[in-house]
Amino acid sequence: MTKHMITRRLGRPALVAALAGGMLLTGVAPAAVAESATGAKGTLGPFGYGGLTLGMSAAKAQATGKIVRKTSGPCAGWDLKAHPTGRDRAGVYISKRRGVAMIFAPRGVKTPQGIGIGSTGAQLKRAYPKLKESASGYPVAAVPGNPKATYYFLLSRGKVTEVTLALNNQDCAN
Repeated sequence: MTKHMITRRLGRPALVAALAGGMLLTGVAPAAVAESATGAKGTLGPFGYGGLTLGMSAAKAQATGKIVRKTSGPCAGWDLKAHPTGRDRAGVYISKRRGVAMIFAPRGVKTPQGIGIGSTGAQLKRAYPKLKESASGYPVAAVPGNPKATYYFLLSRGKVTEVTLALNNQDCAN
């Protein structure tokens, strides 16, 4: 499975743990780091975050009142209202076919195993002993308790800089 997608981070292009699927996102790149003034709290996974559940339809997700649309298309980019991202980023992608397909962890949010932005590579390996490497070289892990989802991680200089919860069959990125 090829897993590449490009995002901007701090004005520089960066490869992000690209996710399974058949198309490359256009218009808005995923949130590398939420840009809210305060760190978020809570847990990303095993089924969702912030009132959103993987697979939830766009209508149901919007009905939560917790998201705002940023782009349209087969995979629309959205932000969590509590954690807005920059102009060329999105914190959530919702597929017309699959519903909520990808959720990017805001700063301060961790997986149930304690991994979040700022965790070390060593902590990541301890938390996910069956951690695998995607075809593109990024760490991926099965989501404990949810066989329909995967965590994707981006590391830079030995630290986690992005955590994504995604449906295994998501169609928003390749």
